[in-house]
Amino acid sequence: MNFKEYQDRAVATAIYGAGNVIIYPALGLANEAGEVLGKIKKVLRDNNGEFTIETNKAIGAEVGDVLWYMAALCRDLGIELNDVAELNIDKLRSRQERGVIQGSGDNR
Repeated sequence: MNFKEYQDRAVATAIYGAGNVIIYPALGLANEAGEVLGKIKKVLRDNNGEFTIETNKAIGAEVGDVLWYMAALCRDLGIELNDVAELNIDKLRSRQERGVIQGSGDNR
């Protein structure tokens, strides 16, 4: 499956009303990203930082929710998830070629 197919299938399940476009999936994205981090935090706290097959699957399920909200947010913004992925790779490749892959700042 590619990002376009995923985005098409994912947004077909979106139910949050026209008055909540952009803001609803943006908030959901932040919430689900927090859930990913919460599961990782619990591995550190409860399992001495050892990731098991079970914890990895649970984290993966939350990452899937992050992906769903990304797909919905992109749809609401009128952009394709495929395009976002491609532009990101282009940006990273350019940074790598210019020797600025490490560091901070949006415009490096």
